[in-house]
Amino acid sequence: MKRLVVLAIVAPLFTGCAIHQTVKPVEHFAEKKVCIINNPAVRDGFLSAYKHALEAKGYVAQQMPADASIVECAITSTYTANWRWDLAMYMTYAEIKVYNAGKPAGQAIYDANRAGLNTGKFINADKKITELVDQLFPGGAGR
Repeated sequence: MKRLVVLAIVAPLFTGCAIHQTVKPVEHFAEKKVCIINNPAVRDGFLSAYKHALEAKGYVAQQMPADASIVECAITSTYTANWRWDLAMYMTYAEIKVYNAGKPAGQAIYDANRAGLNTGKFINADKKITELVDQLFPGGAGR
C-alpha cells in the first residue's frame, strides 16, 4: 500500500517529461549555397554551429541580414532557438526551416520545453544542431 501511495505522489513529477524531435528532410538540391537569415534573438553560437554543420556536408553557408527575404537566394534557411536554466543552461527548443525558391522545403524541430525532470534535456547544443542538419540535409551538397 505504501508503494502505491509513493507512486501516486512521484508519478506526476515525471509526466510531461518528453523531448520531441521531428525532421522533414529536404529533397536533393543541385544548389550548393544555403543562405541563412540571421536571427539576432538567438545566441551567436547557434548560427556558428549551423553554418559549420552545413559546410561539413559540402554546402556553402552564406549569412544574410535579419531583414533579408526568403526569396533572395535559391535555397534559404531561417532558425530560432531558446535556452533555459535548470541547474545549467540548456537548449530547450530549436527550429530550422529551409525554403526552395521561397517555398517550404524542409524543417527540423527539437523541443525539450516539457522535459521536466528528464535529464536527457542537458545536451550538447552544437552536437544536436549537427544531428538536426544531418537529418534535414540527408544527402549533402552534390551527392
